[in-house]
Amino acid sequence: MNISIITTQEEHYKYSQEICDTIELSALLRGTGIAKRTPEYIQKKMESKDAVIALDNGKFAGFCYIESWEHGKYVAHSGLIVHPDYRNLGLAKQIKSKVFDYSLEKYPDAKIFGITTGLAVMKINSDLGYKPVPFSELTTDPTFWAGCKTCTNFEILQSKENKMCLCTGMLYDPKEKPKDPPEHPFNIRVLNRLKSIKQALFLKK
Repeated sequence: MNISIITTQEEHYKYSQEICDTIELSALLRGTGIAKRTPEYIQKKMESKDAVIALDNGKFAGFCYIESWEHGKYVAHSGLIVHPDYRNLGLAKQIKSKVFDYSLEKYPDAKIFGITTGLAVMKINSDLGYKPVPFSELTTDPTFWAGCKTCTNFEILQSKENKMCLCTGMLYDPKEKPKDPPEHPFNIRVLNRLKSIKQALFLKK
């Protein structure tokens, strides 16, 4: 296995549909909400070199892209996905680390944030130095939140006026500290409990 993780080029446009299909299938299997992407949008990110792709001798293995908000004040990593054939190999962490370093290089003054329901992504973010934060510390750009419209939990987000949802907000501020292991290590039990509380509150009928 010879996996390379590189910034996207024109030759990678052909993977756009497969990337979208893999993201959607993964969400369905996990039963989690996720914002849908189109092949056209994925290609647009590739064209602007705001994406990285993992390939194994030409076979699609993983992907992630960057979005910027408020004129580069904030950036987010979206669409992080690993093909089923390459899971449980630590590839997601490698892709995330690659796009994280690339973001610091391309957007050196930006705060890096994300929202996710996935504990694995939370663990990776925590290892990179992100910290859990309320949504009020994230971008207020309505375009970002509009991207949640295709998520199954969008009604919850709307009902809470974009201040809370099943997702957990996480933020890395390059001005606060360097990319070091966090002072307080990731605690999966705490975040599992938080996730359970949110589900009990928001999904009760």
